Amino acid sequence: MIEAELPAPHRYLPWLVTIVFFMGLLDATILNSALPAMAADLGESPLNMQAAVVMYMLTLAAVIPLSGWMADRFGTRHVLQVALALFCSGSLLCALSSDLTQLVASRMLQAIGGAMLMPVGRLVVLKLYPPEKLIRVMTFITLPGLVGPLIGPALGGWLVEVASWHWIFLINLPVGVLGIVVASRVMPNLRGLRSPFDLPGFALFSGSIVLLSWGLQTVGQPDASVTTRMVCLVGGSLCLIGYWLYASRASHPLFSPALLKVPTYGLALAGNLFSRLGSSAMPFLTPLYLQVGLGYSPSAAGMTMIPAALGAMASKVIVEKLVRRFGYRSVLTANTTLLGFSIASFAFVAPSFSTVWVWAHLGFFGLFNSLQFMSMNTLTLSTLGRGEASGGNSFFMVVVQLSNGLGVALAGGLLGYFGVSALGGGKPELSGIFMATYLCVGMSTVIAAAIFLRVPRRLGFLDQPAVTNQEAAS
Repeated sequence: MIEAELPAPHRYLPWLVTIVFFMGLLDATILNSALPAMAADLGESPLNMQAAVVMYMLTLAAVIPLSGWMADRFGTRHVLQVALALFCSGSLLCALSSDLTQLVASRMLQAIGGAMLMPVGRLVVLKLYPPEKLIRVMTFITLPGLVGPLIGPALGGWLVEVASWHWIFLINLPVGVLGIVVASRVMPNLRGLRSPFDLPGFALFSGSIVLLSWGLQTVGQPDASVTTRMVCLVGGSLCLIGYWLYASRASHPLFSPALLKVPTYGLALAGNLFSRLGSSAMPFLTPLYLQVGLGYSPSAAGMTMIPAALGAMASKVIVEKLVRRFGYRSVLTANTTLLGFSIASFAFVAPSFSTVWVWAHLGFFGLFNSLQFMSMNTLTLSTLGRGEASGGNSFFMVVVQLSNGLGVALAGGLLGYFGVSALGGGKPELSGIFMATYLCVGMSTVIAAAIFLRVPRRLGFLDQPAVTNQEAAS
């Protein structure tokens, strides 16, 4: 039992972190299937409603770098409770919104809380558990986070049909309040080194993420201004270069360049960034293809994603055994390849395919996708010492958020390139467009498997008795 590995009163901490993960990641996708109903109620075009999704993602990316310093300065329990309070307040204001402007502002407040939920939860687990036990705990707390984005569209569509779109946000309130109460009992108030906050570094780094994310979000939009897109991409790149030049000289940088020298950390970050592109594209591509390519209704398309969640659950029982038996290098190289081919295989799902075959494809994708996330997450964080845990964890979360945006941008850009902007075409034409997109996205994931070939064949902490994170990193 995971609970038995921590002394009371913190033994139920993994359950709290699991719920926090689920809330944060569910809310990132639950809105997608409800946007048309929300647009009709607020008197807006469904196309304009995308601002509520985009601004949520950009705010997450901008605030995540702040989470590690906040936790070190004020304590993990206090920061988590404040984050939950902000998340619940934003959710309530979203439900009370009467126009798009209010909704976008409320979503930004919600995202500020959400940006601190997952990094702080993962940081506590990273500091309390030794590396050889971390894979089991990370598997436990990550699984619901993987399920959340997969069931989000189905749950959002169902709530719109049986109640109203307001309940998409109202369901967060009782869970958030309960989380605040439980955190006061089971969450330790861990603190780190109280270094001064790097405001110039935060401005440069967050500015680069916001500009790059916004520029990439417009790649697949044919009506987006080319000038705006280029200004965002070039400006974001310059801010990012400027940050690393600044950080190399700063005494207390937001993210130290020395993090990339931690064994396997920089390599694992690169693997995370590139191998997540296909995985991040799937929640965007597949519901769209099921509806415009295969003729599914919105609710049916959302429900069809459930086998992917079931496949993710099935991976929980085998990931630790696989990693301990074959090592990270073999597991990640093979699984990244299988994940890429499972994504590419959707190119051959034709309108004549039975629902059972579609479910089978999604089930295998969910299995490989979950294995990928859980093994990559643990590899990335396991070699961080206690002094590096806060910055390394926050930097990892930023990379994850960036890869999610890149994945959606890649899928949207490919669809635009292959002509999907003209959605009024016939089914055979649309099928060909999606086929080409799935093949490209899948093959990009297969190529990313080469990164994991550089991971050491065996990592010592998989075979050693209990050691601290600091000992494992030294």
